[in-house]
Amino acid sequence: QNTDETEINFWKSDFDTKDCKIDLAFLMDGSWSIGRRRFRIQKSFLMKIAQALDIGVAGPLIGIIQFGNNASTEFNLQTYRNSDDLKNAIEKIPQRGGLSNVGRALSHALENFFSKEQGNRGGAPNVVVVLVDGWPTDKVEEAARLTRESGINIFFITVEGADQSERQNLVERDFVDKSVCRTNGYFSINVPSWFKLYQAVGPLVKRVCDTEQLACSKTCLNSADIGFVVDGSSSVGTGNFRTILQFVANISQEFEISDTGTRVGVVQYTYEQRLEFGFDKHSTKETLTTAVKDIRYWSGGTSTGEAISYALKHLFSNSKPNKRKLMIVITDGRSYDDVQAPALAAHRDGVIAYAVGIAWAAMDELEYIASDPNKDHSFFVDDFDNLYQFVPRIVHNICQEFNSQPRN
Repeated sequence: QNTDETEINFWKSDFDTKDCKIDLAFLMDGSWSIGRRRFRIQKSFLMKIAQALDIGVAGPLIGIIQFGNNASTEFNLQTYRNSDDLKNAIEKIPQRGGLSNVGRALSHALENFFSKEQGNRGGAPNVVVVLVDGWPTDKVEEAARLTRESGINIFFITVEGADQSERQNLVERDFVDKSVCRTNGYFSINVPSWFKLYQAVGPLVKRVCDTEQLACSKTCLNSADIGFVVDGSSSVGTGNFRTILQFVANISQEFEISDTGTRVGVVQYTYEQRLEFGFDKHSTKETLTTAVKDIRYWSGGTSTGEAISYALKHLFSNSKPNKRKLMIVITDGRSYDDVQAPALAAHRDGVIAYAVGIAWAAMDELEYIASDPNKDHSFFVDDFDNLYQFVPRIVHNICQEFNSQPRN
């Protein structure tokens, strides 16, 4: 038994890979710059990963994409269901040659690899591991961003990176930091030499299997665009309006706010409507909370139906296609206009609507606004001071609904 096999077996005894249920795509470098010998070392590395991960339907599944000028899937997630078959298949992969177009390979993984037809299981985190010799010959930042935003975790293993004299040849400096989920070193491993590549087996397997750390995976807390539609009518009053804003801030605080995570926008309405800020304005909890608390009370009538239509047009039209659209309507009285038709239009547009009624709010209108099932999306409280009690219930219901849906 050679040293690296001993290391794998020692490591395996330290960690149960049966708990490691991930759908993993390896992007292997097939470019001519890697040479035939290093291509074989790369295959040997992938075989060691396959051995260490203990492939199976209850645990991790692996597919492989080879990239050069273009990218092609060698085999997908459902082709091999045990480590031995997978290792034999890796052994037989021929080198395709070409450049080292990593950006194109990431796009291929996003568009073609992680589909249900290709074996994506839905409940398992999606992971891409990119192995690159030197540096990519195309730009990776945009392809990586789209991949991350789809909930796919990107890891980079770079071997023998550019030295000082070669830096001028880089198409994109800092391509690793521009690609990974977090720039904290967790999602990237640099190996100084191909002959040391086997040493990355243990650290890589441990990292991809620690699903709590997979920061790009979609969860109920990091994959929504939440639009609050807030009643600013005269019956609310200044003090109660501040209570509503605190309620908005408290719900927002429960989510992972960022450009690629959950985003929040707010519309205030009376007879008229005002976009306080859109989804693209605040990318941290701190700036978002400050912006919510700085909203000025408007005062006026109550046109909830028009407010919903306005939010669809001016807020949710800028929602990202891979985000869940959540609308939370907060009102304290009966609307002067029809809410049923605008609410139906929102539901048909894929918006999940929550209705929060206070004091004089009309129960029939709350039911029209709320998505089905009504009991999970409609809330009523008789006093503004009790509004805070609904924060955990609303967040719980949002997560419960998310977790029951098939997804990447």
